[in-house]
Amino acid sequence: MIIDQTYIEELLKKNQHASKEDIQTILDKAEIKTGLNHQEIATLLNIEDEDQLQQLLEIAGKIKREIYGNRVVMFAPLYISNYCVNNCKYCGYRRDNKFPRKRLTMDEIRSEVRLLEKMGHKRLALEAGEDPVNCDIDYVLESIKTIYDTQSDNGAIRRINVNVAGTTVENYRRLKAADIGTYILFQETYHPSAYLDQHPHSLKGDYDYHLEAFDRAMEAGIEDVGGGVLFGLANYKFEVLSLMIHNEHLETEHKVGFHTISVPRLKKAEGMTLEEYPNIVTDAEFIKLVAVIRLAVPYTGIILSTRETKEIRKTLLKYGVSQVSAGSCTDVGGYSEGEQSQVVTQFSLEDERPTAEILNSLIEDGYIPSYCTACYRKGRTGDRFMQLAKSGAIHNVCTPNALTTLAEYLYDYASEAAKESGLKFIESEISKIEHKKVQELVTRNVEKIKHGERDLYI
Repeated sequence: MIIDQTYIEELLKKNQHASKEDIQTILDKAEIKTGLNHQEIATLLNIEDEDQLQQLLEIAGKIKREIYGNRVVMFAPLYISNYCVNNCKYCGYRRDNKFPRKRLTMDEIRSEVRLLEKMGHKRLALEAGEDPVNCDIDYVLESIKTIYDTQSDNGAIRRINVNVAGTTVENYRRLKAADIGTYILFQETYHPSAYLDQHPHSLKGDYDYHLEAFDRAMEAGIEDVGGGVLFGLANYKFEVLSLMIHNEHLETEHKVGFHTISVPRLKKAEGMTLEEYPNIVTDAEFIKLVAVIRLAVPYTGIILSTRETKEIRKTLLKYGVSQVSAGSCTDVGGYSEGEQSQVVTQFSLEDERPTAEILNSLIEDGYIPSYCTACYRKGRTGDRFMQLAKSGAIHNVCTPNALTTLAEYLYDYASEAAKESGLKFIESEISKIEHKKVQELVTRNVEKIKHGERDLYI
């Protein structure tokens, strides 16, 4: 049994009223980036003292800076089908919602990909509803091949992360052979009774089969997996502790845990109202839980989507988030001209700024928007990636690659004003690189990009 409901609830209850001294001991331990045990995570989730909450955030921010520097990985979702046989109560694509269903043709996928490439994207998250007839594994695999094969000018998708329903070991082997990046699957909620309530009469309603999907994926050779919870379906403290226990299970059984963790919050969708959900997570609780995750798994990427407002995204980039989406559409065909008016989306968005505006804002705040996909393509995945991250040497790889991919974006897609300010930013960031030889390498690569070379990486 991966998730023991009684154990988790008792642990949270037992650690509700820890002393300030005990909490301080845990915070001091967290600062050295060794991770936390179950009792320590439960204690931090129960922090109420404002001074210690602020200390929690400051430590999370310090850890984030030490591991990730000022890099922020950029991506966009691509929804290829809204056919779904499930009836998930929180989802706009649920079976009971009556609207014209759509599955993109390969030509339509090419059109969507070219538009995403023109925004500068190199990394996509492929999304689809679960439907064994209208969206089977063969269709998903054909879509992946089409995306990789589609190029416009200097645009190319270099990594496709895949978020599709839990499936068989054989199907995961086929996804692995298709050169996917990270396989992503949200548990939605780890609370067993809440899970059953939210997935009535659905293929997805098998809690254990869904929970064990990552074990099957890793058995099939997929090394990078990404977990997540839809916060708001059950008590957030239960969810975070369960998520960490799931990560620990993967580390024990497969020698590596989550490559990424996504932290979506429940948003309004077709066929539901937020008033139906008593566990809605406040902004303050949300910021705290992200900081706790950063302390518990210091080297795991944390993903935040455009479900959140630009203000929350800016705050959480300080305290733990390392990857963000930009210019997102959550409807099938939503990037193509005229399709934005489609009525039904999977959920509502809060940050609807264009990609260019988000990038400019990140640069103004001192972040390096990164389109790097080098680790996956050089085989730095699974435990090999974690070893590099924990050694601290990852800065010598990721910062140069981030700056190089940002230069690509500026020369290919930015306005003249954005290009000018962005290149000055790159020059400033190069000067901060510790090793002279690495500085010189990045400078040469940026010059090569200026003269037409592309896809330069370490």
